[in-house]
Amino acid sequence: MKVLSRSDEILLLSIFRLKDNAYGVTIIKDVFERTGKKLTFGGLWVSLDILHKRGYVIKTMADPTPERGGRSKIFYTLTEDGIKALREAMEFQKVLWRGIPDLLKK
Repeated sequence: MKVLSRSDEILLLSIFRLKDNAYGVTIIKDVFERTGKKLTFGGLWVSLDILHKRGYVIKTMADPTPERGGRSKIFYTLTEDGIKALREAMEFQKVLWRGIPDLLKK
């Protein structure tokens, strides 16, 4: 089992949550709203490219639109491997926290 980094996990969860609307701007906004972490576009593209190379996401180019100056959006979708990696990350967290219930009590 490959363990996802926390950043990879956050990005994959964001893409999963955004469904058909997962592209650069919406991913950055979602991550910031949920974590307070500000991502740069450059850093995001590098991370998404790595996730794509690992087979966790697929990239789909949309048709260019006039309001974007003719540039296409790149949409991201989780693959089965990406979903499997998230499931494994969730189970990994459960195992790590098992036996630590007193930490959560006040």
